[in-house]
This record gives sequence, structure tokens and C-alpha cells, in this order.
Amino acid sequence: MAQKGVQLDRAKFCCSICLDLLKDPVAIPCGHSYCMNCIKAHWDVEDQKKIHSCPRCRQTFTPRPVLLKNTMLADLVEELKKTGLQAAPADHCYAGPEDVACDVCTGRKLKALKSCLFCLASYCEKHLQPHYDVAPLKKHKLVEPSKKLQENICSRHDEVMKMFCRTDQQCICYLCPVDEHKGHNTVSAAAERTERQRELEVSRQNIQQRIQDRQKDVKVLQQEVEAINGSADKAVEDSEKIFTELIRLMEKRRSDVKRQLRSQQDTEVSRVKELQEKLEQEITELKRKDAELKQLSHTEDHTQFLHNYPSLSALSESTDSSSIKIRPLRYFEDVTAAVSEVRDKLQDVLTEKWTNILETVTDVDVLLSEPDSEPKTRTDFLKYSREIKLDPKTANTQLLLSEGNRKATVTKDEQSYSRHPDRFTECWQVLSRESLTGRCYWEVEWRGGGVYVAVAYKNISRAGSWDECGFGRNDKSWALHCRNNSYNLLYNNVQTPVSGPWSSRVGVYLDHRAGILSFYSISETMTLLHRVQTTFTQPLCAGLRLSDYGSSAEFCKVK
Repeated sequence: MAQKGVQLDRAKFCCSICLDLLKDPVAIPCGHSYCMNCIKAHWDVEDQKKIHSCPRCRQTFTPRPVLLKNTMLADLVEELKKTGLQAAPADHCYAGPEDVACDVCTGRKLKALKSCLFCLASYCEKHLQPHYDVAPLKKHKLVEPSKKLQENICSRHDEVMKMFCRTDQQCICYLCPVDEHKGHNTVSAAAERTERQRELEVSRQNIQQRIQDRQKDVKVLQQEVEAINGSADKAVEDSEKIFTELIRLMEKRRSDVKRQLRSQQDTEVSRVKELQEKLEQEITELKRKDAELKQLSHTEDHTQFLHNYPSLSALSESTDSSSIKIRPLRYFEDVTAAVSEVRDKLQDVLTEKWTNILETVTDVDVLLSEPDSEPKTRTDFLKYSREIKLDPKTANTQLLLSEGNRKATVTKDEQSYSRHPDRFTECWQVLSRESLTGRCYWEVEWRGGGVYVAVAYKNISRAGSWDECGFGRNDKSWALHCRNNSYNLLYNNVQTPVSGPWSSRVGVYLDHRAGILSFYSISETMTLLHRVQTTFTQPLCAGLRLSDYGSSAEFCKVK
């Protein structure tokens, strides 16, 4: 009975968080007591909520209470420890359904403190003591409590499995090599564990390295997300400004046309009304004259009639109305036609450019795959096809542009192009009007002499010799030179021979983001000639450079 009372008293001195005797006990405002570290840890978790609670009664406190050690309670706990009564087990020391129970205890079993791999049994603190005190038992291998000790017993020989068969890759007992594992490669379980432990450490190192690599990748992707969001926000802001400017310009032009129409309307209406007033005055005068003549016609006195007739018969000069030409509802129709023409041209420009805008938007492509994700078939490449047109402002004066600015031909006669700083002055070459980013594909077909199929940054030099501004002769352009049934890749004035089937049509694939520039020979099949792997720092333009009079090259329609 006294023992039961002691157990109850001890339970009252346990922390309901750690379920152990109170350490540095503190009492919180609701009256419940806890270990100082336990309640601190509990409230640290709740700090984010700004409200702190009692784990037992759930009463909340704001702000966080200041904790002071309860010295009286601490002294009582120390006295309890000195009496040895703490050895009496509280309910939380008994094994539950999920715990490993002591194999020696009878009746209600206590939780196991350790398991012995030699004895294949688990022990509570009391029954484990012999393993610390008895010399033969000290050699046994103690591990954390385990429910799987029986898995260490050989089902055939009922012996502890302390060996490992490398032939069959399984644990065995010392009797197994005598029969079913006879002649197999066997070692002790400890030796195999040592070997596997080394492999495990290598695997862990690989895993940790992959974790570090993936964490770096995650960081890079997070930066990519921020860059995409920032770039998109900037593009939206800039686009809004540009469209606002366009709308403002259209509003101004609309207002100007309306103002001029109204001004001209007022002028013409004033002229018409002025003439109308003159005509109405003349009508009034004529009516008055007609009344006087009518009255004179009824005069019976012949002498009086003849006397007044000369003065009444004389008419004033008539208003000239020969210039009046009536054109009902057709006075300002030419203005409507002119405005309609402007509208139609704007629609044509927007229709032509809108596709390029949408393609440029969809060309934004985060590189989440490896470079080998390059298209494999011509059908795949055509998904990225772009219609390329040449920019007349960049064409050398010896180049004649035709086919809607898709074709360039070298002529002996200079073309009457206007002076422009973007024009190539010495090299027979020209750049595309479009800036190329993302993934793009196009094809070039040529006739006559050699051709350089190129890409270049917009800031490539325009004036100077072939070596200064020619495609492939600097670090701002890459060019495939096709001539005499052979190919050469030029970059920064370095020439690299390229082998492959000869064709008068070359396909070009650009993955700006991945830094890939590939050239293909196009005939009945599509053959890779050369792939450039680099880092592009600016948008690119497609380019053509011709070598001989009469030779021509054309960007093909491949859609």
C-alpha cells in the first residue's frame, strides 16, 4: 500500500512533456509545472503564433511568460531522488504495443533498454545489469531495442546467423556451409558488414554530393524564376508604355483629322451661307421689282406708264451661280478613303509583325533539359521554323534584294540605296531584319559561286575590310562557307574544315539559350554538318555573304 502511494507521489513530480522527473522545475501562470527546457522548447515552437499555451490545460498567455526556477519544487524532486523511490516504475516505463518489451520481466513488462545480439533477447534496465557486471556477458553485442531479433536465427538449424554467403547473398549460421551452402564463398557477417559499410559510406558521399548539386540546381532555378519574373514584368511594363504611346499617337492623329475636318467644314459652310445670303437678297430684290412691274402693268395712264417704265425695268446685276456644283454626301469621302488606307496599312503591318511578336514570346524557353534535346527529324526542326527577311538598310550596294527581301544577288551595278550607318560598305553581305532568340530554324538555298551562311551580333562592324567585318572573320559572327563542293566553318578568323554530303541547301538550327548553332545539309535526307556549342551574349541575326558576281542566296519558305 505504501509502495503504491510512493508511485503516485512520484508521478506527480514528472514533467508531462518529457515524462521524466522534473529538471529545473518551473511553474507557469496556470499552475502546472514543467522542466524549464521542456516548456521553453514548447514555447519556441509557438513563437511564430505570438501566443503561448499550457500543454495540459491549453490556457494561453500573451506575452510569453518569464520563467523562474521553482526552488521548493526542485528541492522536493532532489529529496525524492535521494530516497531511491524514483526506481519505482511509473506507468510510462511499462512497454506499450509499439515498444520493445523486456524478455525477462514477468507480469506487466517494462520497456527494454537494450537488445543483445548474442542472447537474442531484450532487457530492461534492471535485467540488463548482468551484461555490465558479469565478465562473460560483457563480451556480448548490445544494440538499441529491436523487435526483429528472431530474424537473426537460422530457420534450418536454429542457430544465430553470424556468417554471410556471398554466393547467395544471404546471412547463414555456422552449420549452413556444411550442407546447402557447401563450397560457397562465405565470410563472417562482421567482415561482410565492414565491406558493405565502406560501400555505404561511398554511397552516402555520392548522395551527399548529389544533394549539394541538386541544392545548387534548385538555387539556380530559383534565380531563373526571379529572372523570368523580372524580365516578364519589365517586358510587360515596356510593352504597355509602347502601346500607350501608339494609342496616344493614334488619338492625336484622330484629333488632328477631326479638328481639320471641322475647320474645313466651317470654312466651306461659311462660303455656302455667304452665297446663299446673296441669292436670298437677290430673290427679295427681284420679288420687289416684280411687284412694282405688276403694279405698273395695271396703270391705265399711258403717259405715266411710259414715264416710269425705264426706271423699273432696269435689273441689278445677277449673282454668278455657275460655280455651284452639287455633290450630295461626297464632300469629304476622300478623307474617309485616306483614313481607311492608313487603317489598312496599319492592319497589314500589325498582321505581319504580330506573328513575329508571338513567336518571340513563345521562343522564351528555360533550358531545363540537356543539350541532346535538339530536334531529331526535319519535321521536328520545322516546328521552330522562322520566316527570315533581309534588312535593306544593311545590304551592301552590290546586292540586289528580291523575292520580298528574302533573296540577295550580287550585281555589277550598284543599287541606289540611301546612306545608312547599318550598311556594309565593303563586304557583299547583308543581315536579317529579325532578331533571333530562343529556338529558331531556317534554310538557305544558293546558286552560282560560294556563299557564307551566317549568324552575327547586331554590333558587328559595318565599315572596313573583309577581315574586319566579314562573317566568320571576327568574334561577333559564325559562318559556314559553302564552295567547290566543300564546307568550312569560320569563327574569329579560324577556319575549320567540315565534312558531309554536298547540297545547295543548308539548314540552320539555333538554340540561343542552350548556346547551340547547328548546320545541316538538306537533300532527300538531313545530315548534320557541324555543331557549335558556345554562349551567346546577345540576340543574333541571320546573315548572307556572297563571293561572285551573279551568285545568289535565298531564305526558303519551309512552313
